[in-house]
Amino acid sequence: MLTPLLLIPLLGAIALACWPGLSARQARTVALITASAALLWTIALFNRFDLSFGGFQFHEYLPWLPFLGLNYELSLDGLSLLMVALNSLLTWIAIWSSNPEIERPRLFYSLLLLVSAGVAGAFVAQNLMLFFLLYEIELVPLYLLIAIWGGEKRAYAATKFLLYTALSGALMLAGFLGTVWLSGAEDFTYHAVMGHDLPLVWQGILLGLLVVAFGIKIPLVPFHTWLPDTYVAANTPVAMMLGGVLAKLGTYGLLRFGLGLFPDAWAQFSPYLAGWAAVSVLYGAVTAIAQKDIKRMVAYSSIGHMGYVLLGSAAMTDLALTGAVSQMVSHGLILAILFHLVGVIEAKVGTRDLDVLNGLMNPVRGLPMVSALLVLGGMASAGIPGLVGFVTEFLVFQGSYAVYPVQTLLGVIGTGLTAVYFVILLNRTCFGRLDNAIAYFPKVTFSEKLPAYVLAGLILFLGIQPNWLVKWGEPTASVMVAAIPMPQVLADEVIEELPMAIAPDEPMPFPVAALPSPPLP
Repeated sequence: MLTPLLLIPLLGAIALACWPGLSARQARTVALITASAALLWTIALFNRFDLSFGGFQFHEYLPWLPFLGLNYELSLDGLSLLMVALNSLLTWIAIWSSNPEIERPRLFYSLLLLVSAGVAGAFVAQNLMLFFLLYEIELVPLYLLIAIWGGEKRAYAATKFLLYTALSGALMLAGFLGTVWLSGAEDFTYHAVMGHDLPLVWQGILLGLLVVAFGIKIPLVPFHTWLPDTYVAANTPVAMMLGGVLAKLGTYGLLRFGLGLFPDAWAQFSPYLAGWAAVSVLYGAVTAIAQKDIKRMVAYSSIGHMGYVLLGSAAMTDLALTGAVSQMVSHGLILAILFHLVGVIEAKVGTRDLDVLNGLMNPVRGLPMVSALLVLGGMASAGIPGLVGFVTEFLVFQGSYAVYPVQTLLGVIGTGLTAVYFVILLNRTCFGRLDNAIAYFPKVTFSEKLPAYVLAGLILFLGIQPNWLVKWGEPTASVMVAAIPMPQVLADEVIEELPMAIAPDEPMPFPVAALPSPPLP
């Protein structure tokens, strides 16, 4: 059930590379058929997934290089399932959003499908070295996608992305090798490594390597400096894949290998991780407010919203971790629609400068539907109730407040600042009087608006019916929380159980009057 997630896009990429004489539109059609097949296969996984079981399902195993501890081993739980679905959907959206007359189409679509195959494989890999290989496979295709089809300063942005991602991979490899060597595991299988207890000092060192490695990929402050240059230089489909899918490899790695392999050390360092999350949220929001380029503003907003994932992961409660997993999907959908609409505006108006854009909501000469969808995307990013952004952020805040109230309140402030910079963006872009010197903009075709319609429909539906999103990751979140040492989880339920654990002849460790009295019938 899982191998086709890699095989379908890989075969599509090979077919495009080896099929001479294809026009740009024909290559796009082949890529769309391939992406549609992968998306349908992912939907089939949802139909066969057992929600009553929070562990791994659909296990596949094939010996590969056993003398190196490297085997082809795949499996999937709720966290992986949601990430695979996000990858399949945004791959289809990115291909559809691409320019039908793009130059060198066979190479472009082949590279996009290779990225999709590598990411899907990483999300289901159950061997640490296999995950590392698939994690690194997407590096070269993305470098080429940015360097060849990017915009201004694309060579600089692609090189910067290459260096940062290579450093991330090196740190992750060191962490994986150290984990297997110190644990005495026979191979790199995830469950074999997870079953060995390490001293807390070594856990802390190895966790630190992985946190920095995946923090670069997310990215978190101060490892974020590659993000604005890369996102702005990449064209619209590549920017959607970078922000919507590739960044999730970082948060997925933190949860799967940071929290999953080193729960004791994670519990010890969780206050610092929560503080780091709050700093990233505030920094991303404040920096976005200062931007004049709307694409750069959306890029900086990504830093803050990924901080919510780290906050929920650091809190280590069922509710917060469920919210963190759901926030990964929510962020991918919202960022994808924003990048797509910014790309449409740039193509039709010719600029992304806030000081130049104005009056796009004009029903006659402007871009009214694009502006309306941009308003919806901005509201979802700001956490307006009824949209998916509100649901996921509320779960994170509700689950983390009992553990880290100060960091959670700082995150709430970050949500307010998010509303500020999106009000600035929407007020300057969509409203006001349209400059008469600009005259009429080209009309936006239905094909150009279709990706935004699909994403907007999902943002609305999952905001009104959040259980369709939350139920897939909740069982896995419960399994992860169960592995964390309970003394580190200061939840209300634990506090209420404390008096029952004290013997009758022992003095109470705190005044009885401080405990809440049960309500009278």
